[in-house]
Amino acid sequence: MSLLEPLRHRSFRALAVGRTLGTFGNSVAPVALAFAVLDRTGSAVDLGLVVGARSLANVLLLLFGGVLADRLPRAVILQGTEIAAGLSQALIAASVLCGFSSIPFLVALGVVNGAVSAMSLPAAGAITPQTVPRELLAPSNALLRLLINGGRIAGAGVAGVAVAATGSGWALALNALLFFAAALAYHAVRLPRTERASGSRPIADLIDGWHEFRSRTWVWAVVAQFGVVNAAGFGALSVIGPVVADETFGRSGWGLVLAVQTAGAFLGGIVAAHWQPRHALFIGVALVTMDALPVLTLGWWPSLVPLLIAMLAAGLAMEQFSVAWDVSLQEHIPPDRLARVYSYDMVGSLAAMPLGQIAAGPLVQHFGREPVLVACGVLVLVSTGLALCSREIRQLTNRPSAPAAPTGS
Repeated sequence: MSLLEPLRHRSFRALAVGRTLGTFGNSVAPVALAFAVLDRTGSAVDLGLVVGARSLANVLLLLFGGVLADRLPRAVILQGTEIAAGLSQALIAASVLCGFSSIPFLVALGVVNGAVSAMSLPAAGAITPQTVPRELLAPSNALLRLLINGGRIAGAGVAGVAVAATGSGWALALNALLFFAAALAYHAVRLPRTERASGSRPIADLIDGWHEFRSRTWVWAVVAQFGVVNAAGFGALSVIGPVVADETFGRSGWGLVLAVQTAGAFLGGIVAAHWQPRHALFIGVALVTMDALPVLTLGWWPSLVPLLIAMLAAGLAMEQFSVAWDVSLQEHIPPDRLARVYSYDMVGSLAAMPLGQIAAGPLVQHFGREPVLVACGVLVLVSTGLALCSREIRQLTNRPSAPAAPTGS
């Protein structure tokens, strides 16, 4: 099946443009904001406060975002959150350009941005099945991830150039325009009407979503696995990796390593769009073992070429998992509860990541770099092995494709 087949559907095209522009904007935002804070105070502590406030608000409100996305039209939520993000970034840009920014002001707007992101993420994950026929879910998710990865790369590159050429204030203004453009794209998404619950019962909705989440072993087992994988694997790479690079192959080499990982994800997305095995989730979960390769390579063989190979393999493998995971959720979770399950997935998978990042430095100081990196790699392997013990993960199958009328065409 062609990777471009989903683009025949108008609503999916609009969704793809909106998510690409939104990701582009979200990649520009942290770079521009970081330099705005550093230009203001030069303090890494202040920068940590601003970034941490956003992350905290994001994690705390993700579950509520899942409730909203299952009760309100998801396209409307995406439009509204992009407009809110654009307005908040425009206000930050104005404060930097006009000289009235302050750390409390930036922290407050960071909380707003984190809350807006929490409202949008579950809706963005759950809306895809409403824009294409069921048989196009695999290529649709693969194509979206290719475009999102492209947006991340372009956003980070443009942010650096914009900050250097025009300053952080104008880079933030560009960021606001990207969010407004994403909102305009989402306005073109047209979805079929669906029955939604009426009344105000957010706690009951959260309980219903939790029941859907915990009643399926294959769901909570994978989320538990990624709580460990993200804390150990990503925490080690993001904190210890730059230190190793400074001592060995240099900062430009580290940038190349991250770029190669994204190139692997691009390749993985293309493979996932054309290869749709019957037990895709089992294969995807098993391939997560490849995420241990970069961590173990940093510990045992901290050289550029081996690390490039490890990151390429990890990027390719993780993209196979990501597509299989999205398709499995979208096929097997009831549509009216899908966003809430996505929100529990995001909270469980991401909550431990900051702990891994915070703990990495002290652990290296106490135990040494190589033992910590090897231990992190072993944790990735063990958590993946435990997930594969689940019979539901091993036996879950993709539903057979059935003819479906195009939606939003």
